[in-house]
Amino acid sequence: MSTERDQILSRVHAALAPLPQRAAAPAWEAELISLRQTKSTADAWSLFAQRNKAVNGVPLSSVAELIALLDQNGWRRGYCDPELAPQFADAFPASFTVESTFDRTRIDDYDFGITRAAGAIAETGTLIFTDGETSSRLAALAPWVHVAVVQRAQIHPDLTAALAALPPDPNVIWVTGPSKTADVEGILIEGVHGPGVQIALCLG
Repeated sequence: MSTERDQILSRVHAALAPLPQRAAAPAWEAELISLRQTKSTADAWSLFAQRNKAVNGVPLSSVAELIALLDQNGWRRGYCDPELAPQFADAFPASFTVESTFDRTRIDDYDFGITRAAGAIAETGTLIFTDGETSSRLAALAPWVHVAVVQRAQIHPDLTAALAALPPDPNVIWVTGPSKTADVEGILIEGVHGPGVQIALCLG
């Protein structure tokens, strides 16, 4: 006589049995070739901007665009990497308060943080950060808005090129769009473990 245990185990064995006909594997090689051909005909920044927007990033190509975006959203108090400060010194209007030292005791006072990126990947719209290039990791994570400044020459066409160009840094972070999670009931929420707005500002 078959017991409930036997019935359950028989169903498990049946489910694990080899399939009589398996689905064909995706044509990965053809897909990759197609992606490389599409990418090779585009300007690196243009492709990066397209892919970055697709993951809810905000690509900008001028300081004027950045100031306008921050101002219209009321994000007027922030931090700026000391090495970048000279490039922004005359751009911020008097209504802005921008500091070049991140005060950890006033972490909630900052609307935005501006730091340097070590590079970017056009193929995926990804920004690359390292300890060596990031003046303050907290300034890149704590404010609601993070502005990553990347030089046009630092935009790599694909992941392979980016990996080959990585510096000998102990901590490398890959950021593709704003912080996001879907842990709770599969609902996508942005800005949970980091910035809710991730801006990529291309200079140079």
